[in-house]
Amino acid sequence: MVFIPLRMEAINLPGKESMKTSRKRVVPEVRDRALELSLVREVETSTNESREETVKTTAGEPMIAFAGKSNPFIDYHRNDLLLSLQNMRSEGHDEMVFILMAQCKELTFKAIHYEAYNMQLRLKADDLAGALALAPRIKRLFEYLVKTWDVLSTITTSGFNEFRDCLGVSSGQQSYMYRHVEFILGNKSVRLAQAHANNPDVYPYIERSLHAPSLYDDVLALLHRRGLAIPARALDRDWSQTYQADPDVERAWLVVYADPTPENDLYVLGEALIEIADLFSQYRWRHFTSVERILGFKSGTGGSAGVGWLKHVVDHRFFPELWAIRTVLGA
Repeated sequence: MVFIPLRMEAINLPGKESMKTSRKRVVPEVRDRALELSLVREVETSTNESREETVKTTAGEPMIAFAGKSNPFIDYHRNDLLLSLQNMRSEGHDEMVFILMAQCKELTFKAIHYEAYNMQLRLKADDLAGALALAPRIKRLFEYLVKTWDVLSTITTSGFNEFRDCLGVSSGQQSYMYRHVEFILGNKSVRLAQAHANNPDVYPYIERSLHAPSLYDDVLALLHRRGLAIPARALDRDWSQTYQADPDVERAWLVVYADPTPENDLYVLGEALIEIADLFSQYRWRHFTSVERILGFKSGTGGSAGVGWLKHVVDHRFFPELWAIRTVLGA
């Protein structure tokens, strides 16, 4: 990281005027949409009026009679599918919670990616207020992810060894939903994307994400549109490569942080981003320490060096300039 001493002075940043805009949520495609839609069941819609009429027929008690072999809650959430996916492959007691927590994490990754994707679209549209409105939810989702290690860390070494062989060479690094989260936040990897090259339902969307600007790339584009000196090399580059810290980008952030007030929406954006990055680092750290406590320095199931490889992941920082400027601020 490059640290640049800079005299801090209050400034007026351009583009801080309020704006009104229409916002429409977008569901990012991460798998063949036709396959996903084939699992959807029709659910009858309701209104305030129809719900009031229903209560009159039930005397305020929950409904218990339904046609067919399902009910609307199951049809809407498809929890009949969801709760059929915990198939243990050993006699090990801890395997059930291991599977469940992995599936909880996959759903949470999907939620994070959904929010980050829409945050990025709002940044592209210069709707910074709308983008910032999504940041608290992303942070809460990462906090939830960190908490999954509280449960997983109850698995002992002997408990994990009872079912570890049944994992074969499966590994969390093969998760395409986790990969989408890494990619949208800027940690691109051509090599790790290849883990899905054999899956025609998934790989086209992974490849699209690999070669598209990340959330942080669009943050820098926004700074540029606001008149900050973002270098051309950061605005037009090979998006498939992991973002690398740039001293000129660091200088631009220092200009933003010269006005650390709630009225400076770019400063608020910077703080939201580093909170997200911090929470993601906490998640990776808990992964690292939990694996070390349970497995020590055994090789990983998916071909990695296990804890040694995870330590490399822990050392990575999203949005590196926002970390680097901490050394300079207040100096």
